[in-house]
Amino acid sequence: MQCSRAKTCLERAFHRVCTEEIQMSENNKAILEAANAAIAKGNYEGFLSFCADDTEWIFVGDRTLNGKEAVRQWMATTYVEPPKFRVAHFIAEGDFVTAIGDITMKDENGKADDYSYCDIWRFRDGQMVELRAFVIKKSQRFS
Repeated sequence: MQCSRAKTCLERAFHRVCTEEIQMSENNKAILEAANAAIAKGNYEGFLSFCADDTEWIFVGDRTLNGKEAVRQWMATTYVEPPKFRVAHFIAEGDFVTAIGDITMKDENGKADDYSYCDIWRFRDGQMVELRAFVIKKSQRFS
């Protein structure tokens, strides 16, 4: 009888932990979706409200931005107008949400460039605290 009771307690604890993990993942995914919606509308301050003050953005193979002010300055120069996102997949697990998709941004001359990206976001206390971004410019295909 003792073994059966311990098994039941263990199952309940496992279920509770799994349920909390799923809820946290879904909350983080919803936060990222709301932040992306703010960017799409050109509301960069709205986006930044979802970021921790000590956020760190790592553009793999390019640069690292440390802190919300560095991100604010980067957005001011990079996003000549709001980028257009097409998210193919969100994958959420615990403190991490991965977004895979395409983005179109205009350069300072108004020319649109297309990129494929994989963004891995880490969350802390409901805020985006770290981004590891893999961004590749799409090239024209030749036949």
